[in-house]
Amino acid sequence: MDLRVKINGIEFKNPVIAASGCFGFGREYDELYDVGKLGGICTKGLTINPKEGNTGIRIVETSSGVMNSIGLQNPGVDYFTQNELDKMISYNTVIIANVGGATLEDYINAILKLNSSKVDMIELNISCPNVKEGGMSFGIKSNVAYDIVKECKRVCKKPLMVKLSPNAEDITYMAAQCELAGADSLSLVNTFKAMDIDISKRKAVFDNIYAGLSGPAIMPIALRMVHEVSKSVSIPVIGIGGIKNAEDAIKFIMAGASAVQVGTYNFVNPLVLLEVIGGMEDFIKEENIESIDEIKGIIL
Repeated sequence: MDLRVKINGIEFKNPVIAASGCFGFGREYDELYDVGKLGGICTKGLTINPKEGNTGIRIVETSSGVMNSIGLQNPGVDYFTQNELDKMISYNTVIIANVGGATLEDYINAILKLNSSKVDMIELNISCPNVKEGGMSFGIKSNVAYDIVKECKRVCKKPLMVKLSPNAEDITYMAAQCELAGADSLSLVNTFKAMDIDISKRKAVFDNIYAGLSGPAIMPIALRMVHEVSKSVSIPVIGIGGIKNAEDAIKFIMAGASAVQVGTYNFVNPLVLLEVIGGMEDFIKEENIESIDEIKGIIL
């Protein structure tokens, strides 16, 4: 059984990656199992300076998912490289640094610091609010996304994966523009813009009014978007969105994804990543498949 995949010249022992924001830096999960068995780990979203995150309620469970308004709380790039990265490297799996920012300068300065680190890849989170555009996400308008990806790629010495927002005006055009700007690979989708209301208080639940929806509820839409994007670009695509078991992961691979990221369901079942890997191994054995590449994109 061969679950190995190669993305941007980097070999992953399997195509199952812990998604950013739901796995921290891996320490807590490594107490439950050997996280080195994973194909890779995406770090908590990192910014050039430490962020405390949003005020008020940050997480609300829905009937089939979670809404979050964390606000990119993180200790900053310097703290990560000085206090967390060595431990992550010891896991012997691919380390992907997720980078966010409020301005282009924030992104570039974070990348410049990470260039000299031992992370394997950088995942550019363009769903962050662009303060110079009145808070609109960098990942909504394709021309804005093109500009930031182009400038980040110009200074980035690591493979650059761009994480796409499902709230983009046209996600297939957005993906094509990111590829044109120099993205080495794409990951999608990030959370969907959502909302909740406290009817007793007559007010929005979240201080920021809107929050990001993730979890099984978004899986069919995310799968459709991954399929559409996989047809529109020639660079690797990593599928994200509501994966809860091996069957879901295999669907993303068949839709064209080179690998998958699992996020929200870690909160429901802390062992889900291991179960997805095991289930994929069982599937290729039962189907007499020699390599995961045999089923990649079979419905494109």
